Amino acid sequence: MERGNTVGFDSGSLTFRMYYPTGALPGDAVRRFASDAAPPLNMLGPGGMSGWVTGRHLLDREITEAKARIGGYLWLTLMKAERKIPPALLRAECMLAELARQQRDGGAMNRSARAEIRREVTDRRLPDMPPQLSGISFVLDAAGEWLYATALSPKASETLAAAFKKTTGADILEATPAAIALKRKQKNVRDMDPASFSPEVPDSEAEPSLGQDFLTWLWFVMETRGGSINAPGRGEFGFMIEGPLVFVAEGNGAHQAVLNKGTPLLSAEAKTALLSGKKLCAARLTMARENDKWSVYLDSETFGFRSLKFPKTAPAGLEGRFMERMSLLETFRDAFLAMFDAFVDERFNAATWRETCREMKKWVAGRQARR
Repeated sequence: MERGNTVGFDSGSLTFRMYYPTGALPGDAVRRFASDAAPPLNMLGPGGMSGWVTGRHLLDREITEAKARIGGYLWLTLMKAERKIPPALLRAECMLAELARQQRDGGAMNRSARAEIRREVTDRRLPDMPPQLSGISFVLDAAGEWLYATALSPKASETLAAAFKKTTGADILEATPAAIALKRKQKNVRDMDPASFSPEVPDSEAEPSLGQDFLTWLWFVMETRGGSINAPGRGEFGFMIEGPLVFVAEGNGAHQAVLNKGTPLLSAEAKTALLSGKKLCAARLTMARENDKWSVYLDSETFGFRSLKFPKTAPAGLEGRFMERMSLLETFRDAFLAMFDAFVDERFNAATWRETCREMKKWVAGRQARR
């Protein structure tokens, strides 16, 4: 379960992933979520508990149409409550108990005795601990085509998908690079040939990775083609890749390089990473349209978006803020997908991609690096 509260969809920066619902929700979806609402905190036992609450805050168990739907969007949170003993307190309590037992019985403590003491301390102290709350929030758009969720880790994603399925009977699928290419362009990653962007590494030694190819290609396009994209219905966007940069490569030797100091894009280390066959796995992506700017740290392997910062707005009230941010989120989504669509068209056109790879190898070889 992701830590923290529901901040993101209505305020602050937003860390999220996108999902595809596999079908329409049942007409009584809100009633089903209400039936699976989180129990009251006074029912919290040693094993913890979980259930649905509204997107407004982690203790709002009253799920109604008016609270769950805002402007056609369905906004809810899977809340988890548990009690935990702070590690430092648990260690100190166990040490006191061990010393007391040694003074009473003498001799050294074995592993079994220490485990028994730990269980006794946990049973005694755990009921006194205050509840700790965490949540995974999601928003389903009015058309039922996209679901956005703060479930970034594989475990959180699995937890959300299982709970969503249990309540609604519907599945949600992670919108990974491969899934998006298949759904939007009917292109299968299994049809990709490996491609190296280094003049020193043959294609046969490269691992095919649609996400890494995309993010490295974005960097190349930014520096050689002007770094702009026209998003249908949204207008012209400029984009820029910035550090921190994470490079990865499969095979023998160093697999990962992280550059975050100075100007990493212009560094000698960045050129060395590219020449060794590494590709860009994660970086900060900034997109701008006129006076509006979006900035996010992108994981190219999963299309996990960390700390998306929105253009500054000042709508009044929770519902006003939520609707404004959803509009800005969908604008960001469409612009991002326009870039990805352009890449997929190029990546799966054999003749065009061969020429692109030749250009990218020249780009890598000719980079001016600063030390």
